[in-house]
Amino acid sequence: MSDFRIKTYPVGQIGTNCYIIFREHFNKAIIVDPGDEGENILEQCRKLSVTPEVILLTHGHFDHIMGVEEIKRAFPEVVVYAGEKEKVLLTDPSVNLSANIGRPCSFNADRYVTDGETLEAAGILAHVIATPGHTEGCVCYYMKEEDVLISGDTLFLESLGRTDLPTGDQFKIINSIRQKLFPLPGDTMVYPGHGSVTTIGHEKSYNPVASYRG
Repeated sequence: MSDFRIKTYPVGQIGTNCYIIFREHFNKAIIVDPGDEGENILEQCRKLSVTPEVILLTHGHFDHIMGVEEIKRAFPEVVVYAGEKEKVLLTDPSVNLSANIGRPCSFNADRYVTDGETLEAAGILAHVIATPGHTEGCVCYYMKEEDVLISGDTLFLESLGRTDLPTGDQFKIINSIRQKLFPLPGDTMVYPGHGSVTTIGHEKSYNPVASYRG
């Protein structure tokens, strides 16, 4: 039986899915997209008896990054990862839209990652898949050994991310899903940035991208 665990915590005004990922009996964890409520996320880590080792960001919109600084204050050694083309969103509150809600947020990731990189943290391997479209620097994290994909706001249950915000591109997001994500095994569990879990197989049958002719 696998000791891999993934816990979902919707946070912030838009209900962004923050994920805490860890192995049983291993005291380190990966936090994905701490969009807000940093202290709440840290409290959940305490309840799970895990310490954050890294933060993986799928992209730089405010609702996926607002909890980063609070976690970093508590654990300065935590390493923040983001896509190599996402620096403009992370460092400009007008582009990541945090200025629009009166809570300007800007910072640099500790490491900017590229398509095809493999990261290891908390005893877990995460393969970086660049999926431009929702933003130019969007990435997904594929945990092949666990049959898990963290899709951010690229792929949702029977839907896909919006492309009308800064650096968004509809053509690119469709290509990203069809060329980068749909080739993954059908039983891969997809954990999106908002909403319910799905699978690659389900999305290949029911997502509008599958029948898009453009």
